[in-house]
Order: sequence, then C-alpha cells, then structure tokens
Amino acid sequence: MSDAPTDHPVLLFDGVCNLCNGVVQFLIPRDPAGRIKYAPLQSEAGRELVERTELSTDGLDSVILVEAGRAYTKSAAVIRVAELLGYPYRFARVGRLVPRAVRDAVYDFVAANRYDWFGKKDRCMVPDEDVSDRFLG
Repeated sequence: MSDAPTDHPVLLFDGVCNLCNGVVQFLIPRDPAGRIKYAPLQSEAGRELVERTELSTDGLDSVILVEAGRAYTKSAAVIRVAELLGYPYRFARVGRLVPRAVRDAVYDFVAANRYDWFGKKDRCMVPDEDVSDRFLG
C-alpha cells in the first residue's frame, strides 16, 4: 500500500456505519492540521493496515487506530484519538482510570447495537474534496 502514511496516525472505521461516519465527521474539523488520516475497514487500504497490525479479523468489531506501528482498539483507540485532538478532548485520558475490561464492555455494547440505533449505509462514505487527502485508498 504505497499511499499509507507512516508519519500520521490512521483511524480505521466501519465505513457503512452511520455512527462511525458521524464520529469521523465530528473529528475532521477538530483536527484542522489533518494529523489523523482515515480509512474504512472495508477498503483495500483498511484491510492492508489491519493485516499489518496482525490483529485477528475474526469478529473484529472495533475502530482501530494505527500509530507508529502500534494498534489501539476499542476504548483505547477512542481515548488515544481524543488525546491526539488536544485540548479539551485530551482530558478523555482520565478514562484510563476505568479498567479496560469495563471500558471495552461499554464499547462492545454500543458496537453491537450501532446499526439498530444509528442505521447503516449501503456503501462507504465518499469524503468531500476539501478533506479527501485525509482518507487513504
């Protein structure tokens, strides 16, 4: 994958999930420098990055943040993205005081219900031209 940035964190997300797409749309204006790049899990770039992380794709139902060769999943990914956004979002790091098993149980509950609660698209979103450089693939 020649266009994968090695100097930027990449957030892999469910490209057909309305909640996930909404979160990406929330993040973009809060990262005006474009530090975070994005790729749907369903895209070729997303699949290749997942393979590089050596995570099992069986039952993978999580956002994944790939940064400097490290993969963050579920609540750890959410907290790390908030940290990357800076003030005031970086205060989400206090979430690490909650045991990961508890944080991930809440994450899994939302993930299991996201299509019922927020709906699902037929295909992955197409980014607007002004932010298309933030998307891989």
